[in-house]
Amino acid sequence: MKRDRNEGIWDFENGMPPQDGGQDLILGLDGGTTSTVCICMPVFSFTDNSLPPDPPPVLAHAVAGCSNHNSVGETAAKETLERVMADALFKAGSTRSAVRAVCLAVSGVNHPTDQQRILSWLRAMFPNDVKCFVHNDAVAAMASGTMGKLHGCVLIAGTGTIAYGYTEDGREARASGAGPVLGDWGSGYGIAAMALTSVIRAYDGRGPQTMLTSRILHELELSSPDELIGWTYADPSWARIAALVPVVVSCAEAGDEVANGILLDAVQELASSIKAVVCRLGLCGEDGKGSCPLVMVGGVLQANKKWDIGKEVISCISKEFPGMLPIRPKVEPAVGAALLAWNVLKKQSQSGG
Repeated sequence: MKRDRNEGIWDFENGMPPQDGGQDLILGLDGGTTSTVCICMPVFSFTDNSLPPDPPPVLAHAVAGCSNHNSVGETAAKETLERVMADALFKAGSTRSAVRAVCLAVSGVNHPTDQQRILSWLRAMFPNDVKCFVHNDAVAAMASGTMGKLHGCVLIAGTGTIAYGYTEDGREARASGAGPVLGDWGSGYGIAAMALTSVIRAYDGRGPQTMLTSRILHELELSSPDELIGWTYADPSWARIAALVPVVVSCAEAGDEVANGILLDAVQELASSIKAVVCRLGLCGEDGKGSCPLVMVGGVLQANKKWDIGKEVISCISKEFPGMLPIRPKVEPAVGAALLAWNVLKKQSQSGG
């Protein structure tokens, strides 16, 4: 059965049987500039030493558009969040009365006022006894690698990049993540922008010749480097530029020194973001030898044949922090958000809160 898209967002609940005594649920959301994912997960056992099932059960999965209020405005962001949660509950054959907690991790949450604004939206949508949590999307990325625990460092490197760190006593710090204008070097955009710059420099005679010229022109179906100017400014969107990263990697693998240098610089930039967060929070102890999880998320960090950026970042950072424990998440960030809420519910249950 499909929902009627012309009906009210929650009208489907009117036809649902009472949920008394039914399965309690957690909603986990990962909201980004491109899409918003909501998963519906059952609340499983809170025994003292209980760990989440691996993999955690997902009863329903729903996807909607952008929920970053900075990108689409508050009205559209709120409607997207509400609709994707309703879709997930509808697919799970349940209603808001079964929800114990909602954990939303969304890009654009950079200040306590952002959190409070979105919390007010959630509290207006759900009964008063539902626990609601709002975080930056880096929190969901972290939780997806640590099964819902917030401790350690997470490095996200896709179109953009950011490093976040969390201590067990609740302190947090971030590095990078200010966007390309303010220097998200090491990101997909940063790598590709440097490659385009190198092509122009070589064409002008201000820099060394590079294989990047022929490979990028072929990829973009252009005949001359001077055409790159029009191509770039016709649509300078971050993701469009970042899509050239595989070309840079392939050139580096083929032995091009310019491409290789760009990737080595990216590795140093990404490692420096991790170092900044680890040092500010003391995540590896005063001597830097302590253990600490490092969750690595994003397309730039995925294995890239011989030239593996993620592997090089790990090698670089391990020289200074040998106790760093790299983690490649096995579940998506929305599941991480749900696990984060489950861990909070577990602690409250055990403390009698």
